[in-house]
Amino acid sequence: MDGLLKNAKRVFVTGGAGFIGFYLCRELLKQGIQVTALDNLNDYYDVSLKEYRLRQLSAFDNFYFQKCDLSDEEALNRTFAEFQPEIVVNLAAQAGVRYSIDHPRAYINSNIVGFFNLLEACRQSMDSGQTPVRHLVFASSSSVYGMNPKVPYSVSDQTDWPVSLYAATKKSDELLAYAYAKLYGIPMTGLRFFTVYGPLGRPDMAYFKFANRMVKGEKIQIYNYGDMYRDFTYIDDIVKGILKVMDRVPSKDERDAMYRIYNIGNHKPENLMHFLDVLENSLLEAGVIRNKVERELLPMQPGDVYQTFADVEDLRRDFGFVPATNLEEGLRNFAKWYKEYYG
Repeated sequence: MDGLLKNAKRVFVTGGAGFIGFYLCRELLKQGIQVTALDNLNDYYDVSLKEYRLRQLSAFDNFYFQKCDLSDEEALNRTFAEFQPEIVVNLAAQAGVRYSIDHPRAYINSNIVGFFNLLEACRQSMDSGQTPVRHLVFASSSSVYGMNPKVPYSVSDQTDWPVSLYAATKKSDELLAYAYAKLYGIPMTGLRFFTVYGPLGRPDMAYFKFANRMVKGEKIQIYNYGDMYRDFTYIDDIVKGILKVMDRVPSKDERDAMYRIYNIGNHKPENLMHFLDVLENSLLEAGVIRNKVERELLPMQPGDVYQTFADVEDLRRDFGFVPATNLEEGLRNFAKWYKEYYG
């Protein structure tokens, strides 16, 4: 690294016990950077997996963890003022498209109120005598593209047709971040992640659920009769992209705001049926399963989109980087980890 990270001493990561948060924290810690991670350790999925990730991070002397919910303004401000981060990465969010249909308030509290509180903490650092935040990088999602019929999805495309509350909250975060970048001069970069997968991933995600059902010998339900495409992005590529973006403050746009949005995706949509074949073969080769399982084809579910497909030309142009891990390699790594972790 030759920019911000070279001289940064303190990085603040929200959602540090989460999937992406864990990998990012680990890489920063290896570079000798002091990291404070926040996470509320909610039970949306298996808490023991989050605790396992934290145990790995706690092996580093330069790691600090605070159990904290971003919607708790007082606790967040206290931790923020004590740590005084130079770079902030917001990965904390209530995730999941379908879960948002039945549990909408969780998304408002975490993704809207929580993100607003973090923006306020960054603003206060600029004029309170604290170390000012030099860059805020925040997670958005490919879900913001919603019903956009144009592919590949470009950051210049309209994102006015969300098909889930989750997507709407992520779009709202982008708008809030822009306002704070413009009003208070806080450099902001948003990253629209495309279907992140890999070892130590989230058990609520499709590939993990498919693996669990295969292990149990249960039938796999496939929506839209298998005619769906996803731009699967391996976790190592995601972290490389985040680090490159963290390292450089965005230049001012035509409206004088230091703000950018980037897609991080593999730029290669995979058919869901092909994805299942590769996952199943990877689990068979790793000895996780012994037999293939039955598949049940069902109609499209509410909140789902037909395909995701990332245009990553902006990422290539500005950072000379695009994700490159192929599906076969990524799922082999996941299958190997799955066997080691679950025995």
